[in-house]
Amino acid sequence: SRRQRQMCIRDRDRAYMSVFENFISSITGGDLLGKLIVAIVLVCTIAVVSHVLVKWLRHIMQRDDTSIPQSSIFINIMRGIVWGLGCCFVLDTCFNVNMSALIAALGVGGIALSLGFQDTLSNLIGGVQISFMKIVKPGDNIQVGSSKGVVQDVTWRHATIKNRLGETVIIPNSVISKNAVVHLPPPERVSVPFVATTCKDLDVVAGEVERVAHGIALEHTGIVKEPSVLFTEITEGGLAGKVVLEVEDAAQATPVSDAITRAIAPLVRA
Repeated sequence: SRRQRQMCIRDRDRAYMSVFENFISSITGGDLLGKLIVAIVLVCTIAVVSHVLVKWLRHIMQRDDTSIPQSSIFINIMRGIVWGLGCCFVLDTCFNVNMSALIAALGVGGIALSLGFQDTLSNLIGGVQISFMKIVKPGDNIQVGSSKGVVQDVTWRHATIKNRLGETVIIPNSVISKNAVVHLPPPERVSVPFVATTCKDLDVVAGEVERVAHGIALEHTGIVKEPSVLFTEITEGGLAGKVVLEVEDAAQATPVSDAITRAIAPLVRA
């Protein structure tokens, strides 16, 4: 039956563990110094295994066909699982620590700890949620409240974004999971609104603005998408429009926007 198979598997695992413990005892002779040496060897082995698994996970995350975002929260979870299981194995094997009783004690104490670490647990769960559901991932240009910028990383506690001023903004994961997240256009896109009060033909104005914007953008960086002028509405002050383009270097988007604003001001005024 299924229960008998489970009992056989459990007995087999206990037999393997007993053989391994006897092997350790034969090496160390049962003394404390020998156990410490074996524990150090096992810890070094765990470190190597953790490094290999983390490197493998990074390789998987960097593939184009993967569904896992390149967030360090998954790396930290993998590293935590490996070290947690490894430490339990070392304590049980080398120092005869009853891990079942220890885990049970931690489970009882975990209730008290969870009350004291509500914010930490909220950020951890929020980080896993927004990463697995791909609400926010590195490279996204987002706005949360009054903060906006490009996501650099999502850790177990917070998300790091960098705005156009080069400032790094730290947003707790719980804040992102509880508030509205606005996905903005790519940071390489430059959009300069203006109000035209000139009496010139609109096609002439659009051509002049596009030509000036093209030249200014090339002075700073390359152009991915050529400038295009769109007139959106008629207002009391004039015709509202904007010039839109995409540049190669996102860091130059703000200087390009500033330079275009200064250059087209004389062209759109009467």
